[in-house]
Amino acid sequence: MPASPRILILQAHTTPQRSRIHRHLARAASGLPQVRTHDLYANYPDFDIDAASERGLLTTTDLLVLQHPIQWYGAPALLKEWFDVVLTEGWVHGPDGRALQGKDCWLVAWASGMHDAGQEDTRQIADIFVPPIQHMAQLCGLRWLPPLILSGDHHIDDMMLDTQTALYKERLHNYPHWPEAT
Repeated sequence: MPASPRILILQAHTTPQRSRIHRHLARAASGLPQVRTHDLYANYPDFDIDAASERGLLTTTDLLVLQHPIQWYGAPALLKEWFDVVLTEGWVHGPDGRALQGKDCWLVAWASGMHDAGQEDTRQIADIFVPPIQHMAQLCGLRWLPPLILSGDHHIDDMMLDTQTALYKERLHNYPHWPEAT
């Protein structure tokens, strides 16, 4: 019998208690036996990232989920710092960097702090934001899975949030048996 896939959800949210989306996603992932949630802001409030520990988590992971709000057209500052400190040349890219080769990456993100932005604005933000994260993942040898981009906390209605949360949980539960992951 094959081992269960190992999923690491890398959460990066400065104020998770204020985000309906974050709370829904966290609740959906809790209790799934193959899922480990890793909150960067809770673990590294001083931004002093333990690269060796983080690399240890990644080596035992099949699917890396980058889960965070999109803030000022980018990832939260601590996640950017994590990219710089953990995903170094010689470990995940460059001539000898193959540590994440063949693993999968799934971006789950939502617009944050955009009180006046609607669905169309969210798509435009995703068009700007997603390509650099996708290129980073691919540079590291990760297989890019189609992202889940949600509207912002201020614009997503309860029905849409429930629908997106159910999709999120289903994807985590069924990984790696997604049409995109075969």
